[in-house]
Amino acid sequence: MTREEFEELVAESLDRIPPELTRLMDNVAVFVEDEPDPSDPGLLGLYEGTPLTDRGEWYAGVLPDRITIYRGPTLRMCATREDVIAETEVTVVHEIAHHFGIDDERLHALGYG
Repeated sequence: MTREEFEELVAESLDRIPPELTRLMDNVAVFVEDEPDPSDPGLLGLYEGTPLTDRGEWYAGVLPDRITIYRGPTLRMCATREDVIAETEVTVVHEIAHHFGIDDERLHALGYG
């Protein structure tokens, strides 16, 4: 799968997020990268920033939170295009949930591990 096709899958996954949730997202950007840091080669996605639940009066003038979805590990773990589509959607939802302050334990319980 080309990078452009993968980026389109990520965009489609973002489009499936309910509008009432996307309206609440604030100061966050989503990126696609080919590979994560070599120290964690199996990482599918990464949220970097300050979750909405942790922001206070001090939160102003900061760079956007960053969500990165990694193409290489996703393609290596999936056998079919349908698997890539499903895994990409789960990863996008997982990382957006971190933006909303939901931790990994709760995400795993909800099936977004």
